[in-house]
Amino acid sequence: MNYMLIGALMLLNASACLTVPASPAPPAHAIFDSVDFKDVLRWTPSANSSDVRYDVQWKIYGVAEWLDVAKCQGIREPSCDLSGVTSNPREWYYARVRASSPPQSSKWVLSPRFSPRLDTKISAPQLGLNVSEQGIVVHVPTLQALTRKLQSSRLHNTLIYNIYLLNQAGQEEVFKLRCCSGSLLVSKVKHKTKYCFQSQSVLQMLGRDSARGPAKCITTL
Repeated sequence: MNYMLIGALMLLNASACLTVPASPAPPAHAIFDSVDFKDVLRWTPSANSSDVRYDVQWKIYGVAEWLDVAKCQGIREPSCDLSGVTSNPREWYYARVRASSPPQSSKWVLSPRFSPRLDTKISAPQLGLNVSEQGIVVHVPTLQALTRKLQSSRLHNTLIYNIYLLNQAGQEEVFKLRCCSGSLLVSKVKHKTKYCFQSQSVLQMLGRDSARGPAKCITTL
């Protein structure tokens, strides 16, 4: 009996020394950061996150089932591009993220409800300017990420560019270009005069537009 009692006490002491790993702290502030319909979920990493990985799930508003984002399971980066699953700009979406340090996981952290149509930020194209004998050629590059998303949503024809011409007298003229015309010739200009241009993207169907891009200037011959 004494040996059995001693053995039982030893087992109790051994079990008391075993500690269950603590669950990792959850990440914080999970939000969508969307530019030109590139929808990226970002979050603040967990405290003491050197060995922590993250899992991301998503769902459509009103649907109960959460789905894994396949490429964002067990990742180390505090961000996940969800553009492939948030493909319909007219839907509303949620995402959530948790920290994982096997065998333990944190609680899920939920993002605010997200609408690509309402919440994405629209960029203005970066203009290129050249002077010729005919006038000023304004090159308008295509916003590739934005136009790809619009094409997949059948909204490609709703994108136009406003090109603002500003001269030294403070006068302003607006030219409208359909995406993706490529360039604009401004022929009614004076010699040896400085002209400045700004661009703006406008999504007519969705009622969205960008801020004006920075002014870019050139002097005629």
